[in-house]
Amino acid sequence: MLQAILGLASGVGIGLVAAIAYLRLQDNRKRESAQAAHANIISEAETKGREIVLQARDEAIKIRDEAEKESNRRRRELDQQLEQFTDRREKLDRRFEQTENRARNLEQREQLVNERERQLQDLEVERQRAIERAAGMSREEARNELLERVAENARQDSARIIRDIEQSARAEGEKRAREIVITCIQRCATDIVADIVAATVVLPTDDMKGRIIGRQGRNIRAFEQASGVDVIVDDTPEAIVLSSFDPVRREVGRRAMENLIVDGRIHPGRIEQIVKKAREDVEKTIREAGDEAAFDAGVRSLHPELLKILGRLKYRTSYGQNVLSHSVETAHLAAMLAAEVGADVEIARMGGLLHDLGKALTHEVEGPHALVGADLAQRYGVPSIVVNAVRAHHHEVEQESLEAVIVETADAISGARPGARRESLELYIKRIKALENIAQSFKGVEESFAIQAGREVRIFVRPDEIDDLASVELARDIAKTIEETLEYPGQVKVTVIRETRATDFAK
Repeated sequence: MLQAILGLASGVGIGLVAAIAYLRLQDNRKRESAQAAHANIISEAETKGREIVLQARDEAIKIRDEAEKESNRRRRELDQQLEQFTDRREKLDRRFEQTENRARNLEQREQLVNERERQLQDLEVERQRAIERAAGMSREEARNELLERVAENARQDSARIIRDIEQSARAEGEKRAREIVITCIQRCATDIVADIVAATVVLPTDDMKGRIIGRQGRNIRAFEQASGVDVIVDDTPEAIVLSSFDPVRREVGRRAMENLIVDGRIHPGRIEQIVKKAREDVEKTIREAGDEAAFDAGVRSLHPELLKILGRLKYRTSYGQNVLSHSVETAHLAAMLAAEVGADVEIARMGGLLHDLGKALTHEVEGPHALVGADLAQRYGVPSIVVNAVRAHHHEVEQESLEAVIVETADAISGARPGARRESLELYIKRIKALENIAQSFKGVEESFAIQAGREVRIFVRPDEIDDLASVELARDIAKTIEETLEYPGQVKVTVIRETRATDFAK
C-alpha cells in the first residue's frame, strides 16, 4: 500500500516536473516569437521611416521646382508689363506731340478762317452795294418790295379762305339733301371684288401641263378655239392661267378646264364636250343670277331674256365693284331716295336695276353702255320712263322725269361712296408721276417724292440756291401749279425741305 502511494506520489511529481518543463518550453517559444515579431515591427518601421523621408524629400524638391517656375513666370510677366508700359509711354509721348502740332495747326486755321470771314464780310458789303446799284434801289427798298409781294400772296390766300368759307355756307344750305343721301348709303352696302381679267386653275401635278398642251399643242389649240380664252402655261408650279377680257368666256373656260382635269380624258373631242357642258352650266348660273338680282331689288315682271342679260353682269367688274351688285345697290338707293322725295318708287327701283344693263354687251355691241342698255330695255317691253332713266343716267340724252335724276344720283352714290371703288393702278401711277414732275420742274429743286398715296409731296431743294424765305414761296407756287393742272380728291400737302450739311474727315 505504501509502495503504491509512493509510486503514485512519484508519478505525480514526475508529471508535475514534466508539466513545468513543458510550460517553460512553451514560454520560451512564445518569448522567441514575440522577439521575432518585435524585430519585424522594428524593421518595418525603419523601412517606412526611410520611405517617408524619401517622399518628404521628393515633395520638397517638387515644391522647390514649382516655386522656381512660378517665380520665373512672374518675372516674365513683369518684364512683359514693363515693355507694355514702355510702349504706351512712347505712344502717349507721340500723341502728345501730335496734339500739340494739331493745336498749332488749329490756331493757324482759325486765324485763316477769321481772315476769310473778314474778307467775306467785305465782299458781302460790296455785293450788296453792287446789287443796289444794278437794281436802282437800296436794300431797305428791296425788302419792302418783297414784303409787298408776300402781303399780296397772303391776300390771295385770304381770298381763297373766304371762298372756302362761302362754299361751306352754301353747302350748309344743302344739309337736308346730304342727310338723305347719307341715310341711304348707311342703309345699303355691297361687297367689293377685285377687277381681274385672268383666272388661275390649280393643277394636281406639273405633268398635267403636258397633257393639257397635247401632242404638238393640239389639245391647247382645241381648248382655246372651243372656249375663246387664251391658255397661258408658264413656269408657275402646278398652275395655269386663263386670260380673256370677256368675263363670261373666262368663267366658261375656268369651269371647263377644272372639269377636264378631274375627268382626266383630255383630247379634242372630249374638250368640245366639256366646254359645251360648262357653257350650259354658266348660262344656267347667269339665269339664276338675273332672277336673284331682280328678286333682291324687288323688281317684278321683267322679260326672261332681259333677266338673262342682267345675270351676265355677275361676271363684270368696274374699278373693283361688281356691276350686278352695284345695280342691285343702285336699285335700293333709288327706291329710298324716291320715297324720301315723293317720286315713283317702283319706276326708280327698276331704272336703278337696269341702268348698267348695256355693260353686259359692251364687248359685242358698239356704243355707250347707257344707249345699248336703253335699246335692250325698250326691245323687251320696259316702260318708256324707265328707258329714259337708263339712257340718260350719263347724260347721253335729256332726263325727262324726276325718277331719271334719282337713278343718276343713286348710281353716283353707289360708285362714289367711300370704299365702293378703287383707283386703277395705272391712273394712280400717272398721278404720282405728275405730282413729282410738277415739283421737279421748279428751279432749285434737287429731288421730289410723292408719298401718302399722292396726298403729300416732299421736295428737297439745293440750299445754295434756295433760302428759307424762298422755300416758303416755292411751296406756295408748287401748290398753285398742282391746283391749276391736276385733278385729285381731297387735298395735296406740299412740304419743302432745305438742309445744309457739313462734312469733314478724320485722318
